[in-house]
Amino acid sequence: MGGNIDIQKAADLSPEEKRSLIKERLKQRLEKRALAPKTCALSFAQQRLWFLHQLEQGSANYNIPMAASLEGRLDELALERSINEVVRRHEALRTTFHMIDGQSMQVIAPPSYAPLAKTDLRELEEGEREAQVTRLAQEEAHRPFDLTTGPLFRVVLIRIREDEHVLLFTMPHIVADGWSINVLVRELTAIYAAFSAGAPSPLPDLPLQYTDFVQWQRRQLTDEVLEQQLLYWKDRLAGAPAALELPTDRPRPAIRTTRGAQYLFSVPPSLSDALNALARREGATPFMVLLTAFYVLLGRYAGQRDVSVGTPVAGRTRTEAEGLIGLFVNTLVLRARWEEGEGFRGLLRGVRERVLEAQAHQELPFERLVEELQPERSLSRTPLFQVAFAMLDMETPATRLPDLKLKMLGIKNTTAKFDLTLSMDASPQGFQGTFEYSTDLFDEGTIARMASHYGSILRHVVAEPDVAVSGVEMLSPEERQQLLFGFNEAQAAYPPHACLHELFEEQAAKTPDATALVFEGESLSYDELNKRANRLARHLRTLGAGPEQLVALLMERSVEMIVSLLGVLKAGAAYLPLDPAYPGQRLQLMLDDSGARILLTQEALAGQLPEHGVVAVLLDSQREEIEAQSGENLEPLATPDNLAYVIYTSGSTGTPKGVMVSHSNVTRLFAATDSWFHFDSDDVWTFFHSHAFDFSVWEIWGALLYGGRLVVVPHIVSRTPEKFYRLICREGVTVLNQTPSAFRLFSQAAEAANPRDDRLRLVIFGGEALELQSLRPWMATRGDESPQMINMYGITETTVHVTYKRLRLSDIEAKKGSLIGKSIPDLQVYVLDGRMGPVPVGVVGELYVGGAGVARGYLRRPALTAERFIPDPFAAGGGGGRLYRTGDLARWLPSGELEYVGRADDQVKVRGFRVELGEIESALLRLEGVREACVVARGEGAGRRLVAYLAGGGVGGAEARRR
Repeated sequence: MGGNIDIQKAADLSPEEKRSLIKERLKQRLEKRALAPKTCALSFAQQRLWFLHQLEQGSANYNIPMAASLEGRLDELALERSINEVVRRHEALRTTFHMIDGQSMQVIAPPSYAPLAKTDLRELEEGEREAQVTRLAQEEAHRPFDLTTGPLFRVVLIRIREDEHVLLFTMPHIVADGWSINVLVRELTAIYAAFSAGAPSPLPDLPLQYTDFVQWQRRQLTDEVLEQQLLYWKDRLAGAPAALELPTDRPRPAIRTTRGAQYLFSVPPSLSDALNALARREGATPFMVLLTAFYVLLGRYAGQRDVSVGTPVAGRTRTEAEGLIGLFVNTLVLRARWEEGEGFRGLLRGVRERVLEAQAHQELPFERLVEELQPERSLSRTPLFQVAFAMLDMETPATRLPDLKLKMLGIKNTTAKFDLTLSMDASPQGFQGTFEYSTDLFDEGTIARMASHYGSILRHVVAEPDVAVSGVEMLSPEERQQLLFGFNEAQAAYPPHACLHELFEEQAAKTPDATALVFEGESLSYDELNKRANRLARHLRTLGAGPEQLVALLMERSVEMIVSLLGVLKAGAAYLPLDPAYPGQRLQLMLDDSGARILLTQEALAGQLPEHGVVAVLLDSQREEIEAQSGENLEPLATPDNLAYVIYTSGSTGTPKGVMVSHSNVTRLFAATDSWFHFDSDDVWTFFHSHAFDFSVWEIWGALLYGGRLVVVPHIVSRTPEKFYRLICREGVTVLNQTPSAFRLFSQAAEAANPRDDRLRLVIFGGEALELQSLRPWMATRGDESPQMINMYGITETTVHVTYKRLRLSDIEAKKGSLIGKSIPDLQVYVLDGRMGPVPVGVVGELYVGGAGVARGYLRRPALTAERFIPDPFAAGGGGGRLYRTGDLARWLPSGELEYVGRADDQVKVRGFRVELGEIESALLRLEGVREACVVARGEGAGRRLVAYLAGGGVGGAEARRR
């Protein structure tokens, strides 16, 4: 009925009254609609941040904090009105985020007026105010937002004095980006200037809002243009390395955090001008030049010539978007590749081309690219790139207002979105740089060195643009001096005065009745051992043994093995250890290759070898003949420069290679380390390792040159940790030498033993990389002192040991890698790049060793010797010395100690033995029916095994194992 009356009344209205009524109803409807929230889908960048917010509830990692100081007379009401006007103008500042019907949506609230939050510090003492402002700024920056409730724009005004204030702004990244900050400051200053003068806002209404951009972006993603962009990015990133392997100060955590810090540095105006001039000459921008130099830095640090870097772009490709607050920024992945020997200028031109191409294809959202490429996901790394570069060249907003001076303040950043981000900003004082870095990975000192090296690169490429990328100088003269000589400063010489057996004879004369050797209930005094070795030496001389001749030793660990080893040296010859566990073919190859003419063995083992042309001495069946010789010392034939032994190591070509080591190589090792270990006649050692493994050299002579007792460990006991620990306790062993994999099992047996009754004073590691964390249980119960734990790195070619590191609990707590310490005093160690130049502290390079421990070379392999034993370019006086190229990767730590990193080739260590995978592959490829072979190492420590993959037909597994 009422409706009919309304219709009747409307019919009675004049045309003018009808038009007026319609206008009024439309106005009411528009006002009602304006008060209702508006919903919109999320942009692709917002979707990613929404996902991260769900993943990291309560996190402030993606907050954008700002601070400004206001000096002068402040109109607080005008400021409050100005802030509300900015919020009214920009829907992004009135947005919250919700799940609606299973979809993430942004909800824009209608404008409303909010009072300005204020904090008054005027009552505080003068000295307290600044600290309080800093604390409040940090608290505000790290206070998380609830994206579902809002508001997502916080402003706090801090009163310091009547004419001094600090204004804090905070927004979540999901509603704003770096460009938005300038928009906010520019609008706020313009509106405040008007409002404080009693005038209306001078800014026109915005032509569009962020939601308009979202709708445009959604439409564009279906366009053919975007599909073409996707094809471009797929092509450019095809085959890119999954990660940039920068050297870090700590192991990468399994789950990446955003804990971070900043390091600021400056590029002097003169150098900045020169960089700008270089950019102009090359038709490039400063961004391109600085980015190219950054690629050089990253490539040299990581040892890569294929590097991907992320860089932000404003994403405001439409002019209407330039005045909006919102999340427009997109991320581009810029990949650079260069060839060995390529010059900086050539790399710059390539980078210029890639940057221009990328900018022409910048509209594809990064999130869509990740979605399409499907990189292998890891919680420890960001996808596609882990390092970013940004050039801050946005317009600086006006900072002067009526009666008021505004100055933007920096807020200390404690987050890092990536492993490393370099931001460069152009200023009248030259380029200003900021490294934002993950504190999980890097120390401040490391980043400071990186900034210094970046500066060195900039200086070099300006002076010499065509310099090869690999030849750009990063080091200062002081750094170079430190790396080459400062870290090798503890130099000393230990001239040999006698051979190994002669030093043993001196000890036997001092303590003839002391026990020298123990094996399964049998023992020999020093005098008895000396006389038995003399008898064997005389017998060997009758067979033609003498200096530079090899006598092979094929026997199990026993008293006879030590007697034989000494007897060979006393005869003036050198010994060639043959492990009975080796396959017959390998033993035959070693005998044939070495040219050994005499073989010492036992009757039970003699048949293990195929037919050979050497003279076999059977120590058990020929014992009476040998014992008939005189037990007196022989006239010496060998000198310290003559060979003491040849130990064969694995070869990449399929053929083992014999390393020639002299008496002086070994005797100087003990002389150089004497002050560290203080070995004496009270020490009891174990002979645990195979005599074909050079760790045995350290065990045998460490005992016998100092009058100690050597306990020969039966093979079965060496493979049974519980029995081995009982032997350690029973014999009172004080010096234990172990590979880390063997010690891991031994320590478990020791900790389980009851009672725990060992007398160890030293545990010395060698033979393979030591994982420090594996020592945590042992050292947690035993501490630093009992026993002392020593890690020593070495290789056969440099005589057992090269470096020394005393380990402490603090090293384990620091979560460092495999620390190998400093060089033995008469050795020099260098960490070098591919051009034989020293690499900076913290950067991985190949380890080279020089000094008195460097062996003579490879037996009958002059070409291989020349390749691996090279002239020392750093030797005093400009020549004469040699370096051994180890193939091991290491890096200097700031302390001047070394950290072992791994291998530069496919060599591996299995239970301390060096194995060239290529040698095994070569042997397998010789099998009938094998077309392809691949060998890999699986597992760690004592469980490390070699696994072979074969392709072909008719391959027998048993035959493959025999090979």
